Amino acid sequence: MIKIISLHPLRGKTIRLSPPQILALGFLVFIIVGTLLLKLPFATTVSVSWLDALFTATSAITVTGLVVVDTGSAYSLFGEIVIMSLMQLGGLGLMTFSVLLLMMLRRKVGLHQRILTQESLNLNETSIGGLLRLVKLLFVFSIAIEAIAFVLLSIRWIPEYGWSEGIHQSVFHSISAFNNAGFSLWSDSLSGYVGDPLVNIVITGLFITGGLGFTVLVDIWDKKSFRKLSLHSKLMLVGTFIINITALLTLFSLEFSNPETIGSFSFTDKLWGSYFQAVTPRTAGFNSLPIAEMTVPSILFLMLLMFIGAGSGSTGSGIKVTTFIVMLLATVSFLRGKSETTVFNRMIKVHTIVRALSIMIISILAIFIAVFILSITEAAPIMEIIFEVISAFGTVGLSMGLTTDLTSFGKCIIMVMMFIGRLGPLTLAFVFARQKQSSIRHPEEEVFTG
Repeated sequence: MIKIISLHPLRGKTIRLSPPQILALGFLVFIIVGTLLLKLPFATTVSVSWLDALFTATSAITVTGLVVVDTGSAYSLFGEIVIMSLMQLGGLGLMTFSVLLLMMLRRKVGLHQRILTQESLNLNETSIGGLLRLVKLLFVFSIAIEAIAFVLLSIRWIPEYGWSEGIHQSVFHSISAFNNAGFSLWSDSLSGYVGDPLVNIVITGLFITGGLGFTVLVDIWDKKSFRKLSLHSKLMLVGTFIINITALLTLFSLEFSNPETIGSFSFTDKLWGSYFQAVTPRTAGFNSLPIAEMTVPSILFLMLLMFIGAGSGSTGSGIKVTTFIVMLLATVSFLRGKSETTVFNRMIKVHTIVRALSIMIISILAIFIAVFILSITEAAPIMEIIFEVISAFGTVGLSMGLTTDLTSFGKCIIMVMMFIGRLGPLTLAFVFARQKQSSIRHPEEEVFTG
């Protein structure tokens, strides 16, 4: 149930806002601040319009990675630092940093802040009491993982680019990858390292770890045994493994003979290219292969992966892996005539199934509306439009090349989709809806379906 939080502005008037509304407002504030910072004269090396600065700030804070100007050449070091800061804020959650600041100042973290943090991290089943420990571990894990990745990438890039540029590239890509942002300082993303084992392992390790969800990471740290893990953690780990392996084998077979992607590669490089492109649609946004040159079946499969997304309470978006799994399990249970949906000897609550269904329906409706509008405003193939919209909704950042050709109105629609994707479709619905419990119970009656 959504709790209402009261704000007290001037003249003693009280404005009652729910956590989803405050969270949405927080994202909007940081988008505006980021836009203003990116429009400073020393933030860019070329002329960047207000709309493009707004698009970049939105893409960074929502950890999407779609770009309308080349990040590495259009922005100065200061601009790139602003983008990195927005990615870190958006990835770990705005309220996470607020709670950390209160703890560092030795201030009491009240119930309101805890509720907001819970909503920010999409942890609806997490106890309020355990949030502070989760936030602390979240911060420690994030810094530690990014630091390790920075060292490993520095080993590869310092010899190639020198100390200054090598360190800069390593820091930027470590933050971008762990937060599933997909921003790169190279115009072709990571295509130049398609067969590089170190870069492939480090970058994918970062966004897979970030995409599992912080509750899963803490659960693994505490339990250290698969059998003792929570049902959510088990579903995330097994689901992520199955989806990634399936994606690898599917893309490897579909692109094996495509000369525009991996067709001309050695067998080893084909595996590396397929592996990277198989796991990156889970909201990471990097690419080592030209997306527009992939076969139609591969592109359709990438759309499915982007729609599913990462885990709840993670740096990624999409409908979430567990939502997808719950819907599959519920469907199988229905077809088998079972009244309960079970997995790993545990029953999934009916409330969880209804919530998953709601997320699925709202997401499909949002995507359809955006595609419908863009099909009117943009002179582009429908496949490119659908791909762009799903990429924005899943905060993935992959594109078939449409982003830079979008009209001003088209950019606004994509920004809205990025915002919806990062905030969460259900959370956004709660921004406009007031939950109201009713004690009235009505008689049941059959409705014919199917």
